[in-house]
Amino acid sequence: MQNVKNLVNQQLDALLEGETDLVANMANAAALLNISLEDINWVGFYRYVPSDDELILGPFQGNVACMHIKNGDGVCGTALKQKHSLRVADVHQFAGHIACDANSKSELVIPLFKDGQAIGVLDIDSPILDRFSSEDEENLNAFGDIFVKHVDLG
Repeated sequence: MQNVKNLVNQQLDALLEGETDLVANMANAAALLNISLEDINWVGFYRYVPSDDELILGPFQGNVACMHIKNGDGVCGTALKQKHSLRVADVHQFAGHIACDANSKSELVIPLFKDGQAIGVLDIDSPILDRFSSEDEENLNAFGDIFVKHVDLG
């Protein structure tokens, strides 16, 4: 299983090589995860908008989603504010969870920062309780690091 995850991270690195458009990179990264991960029902990005101190929906794969999330709200906003990934076994037990899709039962959110600047979050939902393992969290944090490496803040 570990080799499969490493392969996905290698594919992302190759896929984003030479591309600087943030939205294009988010779209391809979300599509790559959507075809690579099992038992998920939503994967995508929320972009951080500093002037509004909120996350706004970015490229994703899955059902329609919430468009605006205040920094600190829900799993996505909490992960961004705390500056670390959040793995939630049961989203219905997470205080302040924002239910965009009633079928989602567990969630993993990876905040994305480059040079101390918030870019947004990578959000992955599953219709299965406790879907995400510590290994998934580790691999998806590495995926986020590879993604951020290709972000051009200029």
